[in-house]
Amino acid sequence: MPRASLEGKVVVVVGGSSGLGLSAVRACVEAGASVVAVNPADSGPPSTDRAPRVRTWLGDARDAETARQAIRYAASEFGRFDALYHVAGGSGRAFGDGPLHQLSDSAWQETLRLNLTSVFHSNRAAAARFLEQGTGGSVLNMASVLARSPSPGFFDTHAYATAKAAIVGLTTSAAAYYAPRGIRFNAVLPGLTDTPMSGRALSDPRILEFIRHKQPLDGGRAGRASDLDAAVVFLLSDDSRFVTGQSLAVDGGWSVSDGSARDAF
Repeated sequence: MPRASLEGKVVVVVGGSSGLGLSAVRACVEAGASVVAVNPADSGPPSTDRAPRVRTWLGDARDAETARQAIRYAASEFGRFDALYHVAGGSGRAFGDGPLHQLSDSAWQETLRLNLTSVFHSNRAAAARFLEQGTGGSVLNMASVLARSPSPGFFDTHAYATAKAAIVGLTTSAAAYYAPRGIRFNAVLPGLTDTPMSGRALSDPRILEFIRHKQPLDGGRAGRASDLDAAVVFLLSDDSRFVTGQSLAVDGGWSVSDGSARDAF
């Protein structure tokens, strides 16, 4: 079966400077798309920035104007806007995210602002633009396996998990509302993936051992950014034209494994 194509499409990737976002930018370009990568002002240009079909828009995803301006820029540079992929977000530990009884108001608010309010801003901007164009389009949001399958022993960041679960709710409700206008909303839910954000976890031998059983596919390992790319390209492309309101776990088996070390065979 041939891989999904984004030939001629224009995609805005919010959070495209590193990790899963940068890998997605490359995969979209390889699939034929022109891409605007929305990156933090202090991130510097991605390694794809010199590619003829990649542009960078610098801005804070938590700012309501950032996605709106980036989408306008994409349409101006490439003549159209077809799809949005929101990747931007991150751990709330720096704000003090943790178990519920230890969460401060500020840790809660800042973690949700980074991981949920930013998605609200980008999804709202994309929906408004698609309605204005009358073209339909695809919105893909990054949630997390923690939205539906918690790990209290090692990943006890409750504000982060709440934000990711809320992204699934926003995705589903928006998909239902906008389907008659041809605007699709879907989400991907990765497991633990080797990115700059997961450095703490991947440096802990106990977590690596846990992941060996919790994500048992392919020998039991943390995901790679590229593991998500085929699903991302498919859900952004016309090959998924009949798919909306879905949350796809790309998690190495996390959501169907109890994490025990037993050998089932």
